[in-house]
Amino acid sequence: MKISKYIIALLALFALIGCEEFEEFNENPNEPTEVSADVLLPSTIRQSANTSVDAAFLVGNNAAQLSAKTLRLEVDAYNWNAFPTYWEGWYESLTDAHSVEAIALENENKVLEGVALVMQAYLYSSLTNAYGDIPYSQAIKGDEDNFTPEYDSQSEIYANLLVELDSADQLLASGNGSIAGDILYNNDPAQWQKFANSLRLRLLMYAGDRIENVAQRFSEIVNEGNIMQGNADNAALTYTGAFPNEFPLIPLKQGDFDAVALGKAAFDVMDSYQDPRLLRYARPNNEDFTDNPEFIGAINGQGTGCSKDGASRLGVQYYNYPDLTPASNLGLPMAEGLMMTHAEVEFLLAEGIAKGWISGNIEEHYRAGIQSSMEYYMVDLGPFGWNDFDDFYSNSGVAYSEVKDIWEQKWLALFFTGLEPYFEVRRWYVESGKSFSGIPFLEASCGNTNDDNLPLRFLYPGEEQSLNEANYQEAISRLGGSNDQNAEMWLVQ
Repeated sequence: MKISKYIIALLALFALIGCEEFEEFNENPNEPTEVSADVLLPSTIRQSANTSVDAAFLVGNNAAQLSAKTLRLEVDAYNWNAFPTYWEGWYESLTDAHSVEAIALENENKVLEGVALVMQAYLYSSLTNAYGDIPYSQAIKGDEDNFTPEYDSQSEIYANLLVELDSADQLLASGNGSIAGDILYNNDPAQWQKFANSLRLRLLMYAGDRIENVAQRFSEIVNEGNIMQGNADNAALTYTGAFPNEFPLIPLKQGDFDAVALGKAAFDVMDSYQDPRLLRYARPNNEDFTDNPEFIGAINGQGTGCSKDGASRLGVQYYNYPDLTPASNLGLPMAEGLMMTHAEVEFLLAEGIAKGWISGNIEEHYRAGIQSSMEYYMVDLGPFGWNDFDDFYSNSGVAYSEVKDIWEQKWLALFFTGLEPYFEVRRWYVESGKSFSGIPFLEASCGNTNDDNLPLRFLYPGEEQSLNEANYQEAISRLGGSNDQNAEMWLVQ
């Protein structure tokens, strides 16, 4: 009887309070149900850059032979899998990027909408370049109860990304709205515009004549002039040095970091020119940074003759060894999370001229690309015998003579830029008739398991087959019926 009286009393109390007041009383101020754009945007940028760094360290640099694995050699040996970390990481970042866009649309903030579109284009382009056809138009639709999105064709994705980036350029130029929480460009719409337009040039170069009127479209962007003009425009996340804003390799165990070393292919090219970037890309074996630095490059792959003994560790800015010279002792900052650089843009312009897409002086942009890369890495020319950059360019043998020089120097400049080193090597491999014969600075990795053929794509993650089977099977059918690393996506056909 007493218990029943208490229940009746409580019900009466709730009735007096009213449903609306009770809901207010029940809210937890420490667990907000909505997240603002100034929280979501830095999360999007940080996660995207972190995934890019991890992809560069474990796959991009090694597949392109800028570095080489000394343990767990699947990438170097061309025995590839789905690399699901990048599928999951980039789609997770896209969830936040789409939320930023939704907030921008709700608040009619066109500038912020433009930022969201640029980040989405960067992320979707990374995914489609790696895997081929991917969920795109129906992706990130869980709030609409679509958990089995269709896979859009790569050609349609490219067409849409180029339109979205053009829209982003206009939105960012509108002056309607503002940005908050921007840890990439400090809330500057003009720099986001340069990133958007430079990214358009990258995608047009990857697609080439597969895109209608590619030369005209490339030329229009260049003529507008609103592209990266210097290293201040780089899409490069500067880390603060404290969790969660620290360079992603810093927390690694030493053995995990040492599982990647300077690649022999990269060493051979830089050594032939006495390229001072050697002292930034790798740590001297003799720990001599001033007089006579000595380096050894590791051969990519596995099997007889694929020695990795004594290979040089990666540069001082990528990891803090407790008992060796840190980057700070050399006046160098820790590495940044690179998404795109001015050096890459200069090489895009040089190759655009070589292809006849734009007019101009090839060597001028080629040289500017090398110089921009060296300035970014704050190179020390002294240990390599050079007085200044002009001395290096004129007397090292690096001066421009043919298009493949652009490829070689762009390859070096893309060090630690996500998966772009691999994407570019794949493009040159395809343009050379799906052969390494047209890439003089590279050959198939030693003892590889793929008949000397460069893998053309990542496999779709296994979860896609189990959770999104019908759409997965449709995508596989467009690849010839097999989720295979040698299957030909649109970009390589």
